[in-house]
Formats: sequence, C-alpha cells, structure tokens
Amino acid sequence: MLAFIIRRVFQSLVVLLIMSLLVFIGVYAIGNPIDVLISPDADQIERAKVIVAFGLDKPLWLQYFIFLKNAVSGDLGRSFAYSTPALSLIFERMPATLELSAAAILLSVVAGLPLGLLAGLRPNGIIGKTIMAVSILGFSLPTFWVGLMLIMVFAVQLGWLPTSGRGETQLLLGVPVSFLSWDGLKHLLMPAFNLALFNIALVIRLTRSGAQEALMQDYVKFARAKGLRNSRIIGVHVLKNILIPIVTVVALQFGSIIAFSIVTETVFAWPGMGKLIIDSIRVLDRPVIVAYLLLIVTIFILINLVVDMLYSLLDPRVRLAESKG
Repeated sequence: MLAFIIRRVFQSLVVLLIMSLLVFIGVYAIGNPIDVLISPDADQIERAKVIVAFGLDKPLWLQYFIFLKNAVSGDLGRSFAYSTPALSLIFERMPATLELSAAAILLSVVAGLPLGLLAGLRPNGIIGKTIMAVSILGFSLPTFWVGLMLIMVFAVQLGWLPTSGRGETQLLLGVPVSFLSWDGLKHLLMPAFNLALFNIALVIRLTRSGAQEALMQDYVKFARAKGLRNSRIIGVHVLKNILIPIVTVVALQFGSIIAFSIVTETVFAWPGMGKLIIDSIRVLDRPVIVAYLLLIVTIFILINLVVDMLYSLLDPRVRLAESKG
C-alpha cells in the first residue's frame, strides 16, 4: 500500500506540473488584464508602473518559471484585483463551496440510493417506472432554470426559504459553517438540492442497473436457496457489490460539483469559490484563476487516490491483484 501511495503521489506531481503549464499558457492567452484593471485615462508612465508591479513585463517563459519557484513554497501569486495572496483569497471562500458540495452529495446518496434500489427491485411496477421517469428530469432540466424556479416557488410565492446568501454561520473547528444554525440550514437547502438534482438522477440509474444485474448473479440465487431473508440479501450481498461503481461516480461527481458549482453559486449568491472565479475571470485576475484551476486539479487527484483506497475495502480482489503486482 505504501509503494502504491508513493507511486501515485509521484504521478500526481507530474500531472500538476503539466496542468500548471497548460493553465498558465491558457490564462495568458485569454487577454491582457492591464486593459481591464487600469483606467483608460491613465498615461503610459502609470501603465508601465503597473505592468512592472504585476510582473507582466517579463516574457511568458520567465513568468512561468518564477511562478514554479514560488509555487514550491506555497505561493501561487497575489491577486491583481484584491492585492492579497491568491490562495488565501480562495481558502476564505472554500468552506462555503465545500459545505454546499458535501450537502449536495449527501442528498444525492440519501435520495438516490434507496430510490434506485426500489426501481431495480420493482422494474416493471408503477413505482419503479415513476422513479425512472422522474429521474429523466434530473438529467434534462438546466441547473440555472431549476434554481430560478426554486426561488420563485419556495422563496417568492410561498415565502418558506430565503432567496440568496449563506445565512447565519457557526464556527466548527474554527471554520464557519451554515448547517449548525436553523437560518443557515434554510439558506443551504435550495442551492444544495439544485446542485444535487443531476446527481440524484445519476445515482438512481446506477443503483437500478447494478441491482438488476446483481439479482441475476449466482450468489444471490444461492443466498435465496439457503433461506436468507430478502432484506439481508439486498442489504448485504446486492448492495455491497453495486457500491463500487457508485462510489467511483459519486466521488468523481463530488470533484465535479466543487469545480462546476459556479452556476448554482451565482443564482443563489452563495459566497463560494465559484462566485470568486467568475469575478476573477471578469477582470482577468490571472493569479486567482491559475490558483483555482490548480486547486481543482489537486482535489480531483486526491479524490482518485481516496477512491482507489476505498476499492481495497469494498472489493478484496483489488488487494489480491495489487499483492500479485
């Protein structure tokens, strides 16, 4: 296991290096931040001072090597717009995005897993067909439209939930979170459901197809022949064997939710990283954009590592294959 982790860490460093180069070149090609950050009325002397202060007077290859040198020590540059370290700016917004993403994934599993099992065990029944028909909406409806409809119905028409913001927060291990207060929970509910809708439909379909396939396997037939209760067959034999693809997809979707929660955070004015990156792109704040994209890549790498380690717990054949290798 230790050799596997060391090998994966080395591969991850190579991926980060390649991604940093691609991201740096891509962000450089977007445009010139000086045209956005400096007033059109500024003279050439003021313009030249700002260019030198931001380090944009150097060639691209030199800017990249300076970035790498500073990145080794954890410095990914200072924001052009806020004049603060880019990582500090992102870390200030990260708890809000992580909380929203975790709530969305929790809703996806809590709602999608039992509904998918029910649809898989009763594929030809009215309930099973209804669940699958409703799951199509999760794939079809645009996130921004669902968010606007949720606001219109539950906030404007019914007045049950607030329209935007994060609400009251409480400190948990020094980190502000919303779910520890009733006001924060009300603010969290709509954006979390909006973000989870697609993933609920995805978990339903994965669970349904996995359950139908598992029910035809010999180990389920032998378990029934031994006289085991149906609840034990489903809960122990079927569910355990269909968890591997579900864990993979849910874990990767967690990274996707963090990376692509921009629309939901914008619709509900949720003060997370997604809103920050939109504001940064608007003013071409290169250090924040590069730091955000590299952080997202790092999160995906860590999630893949955790998924690989969970495989060894869910499927003993993974451990056997690794020991033979």
